[in-house]
Amino acid sequence: MNNIFGVRVMEEYIHMCSDGVRQGWHERNGGNLTYRMRGEEVAECRPYFRKEPGGWVPMGVQADNLKGEYFISTGSGKFLQNVSMEPQNNICIVEINENGDSYRIVWGLENGGRPTSEFPTHFMNHSVRKRVTDGANRVIYHAHTPYVIALTFVLPLKAEVFTRMLWKSATECCVVFPGGVGVVPWMVPGGAEIAKATCVQMEQYDAAVWAFHGLFVSGPDFDTAFGLMHTIEKAAQIASIALSASPDGKLRQVITDDNIRQIGKEFGVTLNEDVLNYRSEDGMYC
Repeated sequence: MNNIFGVRVMEEYIHMCSDGVRQGWHERNGGNLTYRMRGEEVAECRPYFRKEPGGWVPMGVQADNLKGEYFISTGSGKFLQNVSMEPQNNICIVEINENGDSYRIVWGLENGGRPTSEFPTHFMNHSVRKRVTDGANRVIYHAHTPYVIALTFVLPLKAEVFTRMLWKSATECCVVFPGGVGVVPWMVPGGAEIAKATCVQMEQYDAAVWAFHGLFVSGPDFDTAFGLMHTIEKAAQIASIALSASPDGKLRQVITDDNIRQIGKEFGVTLNEDVLNYRSEDGMYC
């Protein structure tokens, strides 16, 4: 191995950035990806760290359970389509200080820059997901998924409504995200308000819809997180097409609640019964 790009975690991280670009989810500098590194991965990358790390940068947020952790992050204002060509200028590895409230760059962004502007949002949600999954979740991924965004214009911004619509749009959705998806109303990106609102959703869900903005997901590894994003977006695409094809906005037939319960039983997953028991006042939205 002659450079850091031969380290498997870096290969997988770069590959995921490229996968999202191929899906059309990352126009310009849209979207971001962070990964909480394992100790052995840090050790593999350490020989390629800067001789002199960058200065400590306060994040404006704090998490005790992330003290001393290392993260791979996309850069603020960087285009994900350029990550595979020049990773050293578009992504970075950051170290969190022993107070859990500041970071410093130890590798990457050689031409200058800082981690994604939404790093504090990612950081706070990494803290939540680390706690509620006993350390299993390591990936947080945000993308501008067009069909999910489209649904936020036509569906009530409720977790139960979105989850029911997505579950009923493709047979295996309830297996991929049996807990459902959260929903965050529109907020200015990158600020404390959206970070806190997303944390509330991530206490319960693996994914949260950001109204008029995109999707925010977490997972234990790159494949699982990307697969969750991909599954939700494809279900949203099917739902958008079906709703558009219906002259009155109502669907003639759908996967029923009993069908979904049967799928859950067959696949051995625990479904969110609050979602299955939800009924909108007008009887619409499945």
